[in-house]
Amino acid sequence: MRPTTDPVLAALARARKQAAPMFVKWCELNGISPCPASPADVERFIMDCAPFGIERLWPAIQDISKLHGAIGLADPTLGWKVAAAIDGLARINPPRSWPADQKHQFKSLPYDLQLCVSAHETRRDRVLRRSQNEAADARRRLAECIGQQHRPNERTDP
Repeated sequence: MRPTTDPVLAALARARKQAAPMFVKWCELNGISPCPASPADVERFIMDCAPFGIERLWPAIQDISKLHGAIGLADPTLGWKVAAAIDGLARINPPRSWPADQKHQFKSLPYDLQLCVSAHETRRDRVLRRSQNEAADARRRLAECIGQQHRPNERTDP
């Protein structure tokens, strides 16, 4: 006798595999249900797949989030364990301009937001350095002009 498969469950399994193929394959290999997933499962997925790099893993993590959100489940990627695993992989430093007592909060931001803030701060620092260099150059030129105006004219007495 052949086991019967519910067509709705089969369609749901296919949809999950299409929605988050990397995570679903990892779950199959590890005997874990991909949906609903726990933050600990997502953390383990990140740690196991770390050699792929954050550039490849981040879209897979977003797929996990979308998969759960699409069917009204809590997003397992938003937990502190997942944020810590992503931070360990991405290693984006908090901006220098952030107060020291708030730098730890940067690590809990989603990876894509960390990228955005970090890129913005890098651009801001570059513009600030350029402006400071231009101001220093202008002060130097002004000092030279003022110095030339106050020098006594050299005359020779006959």
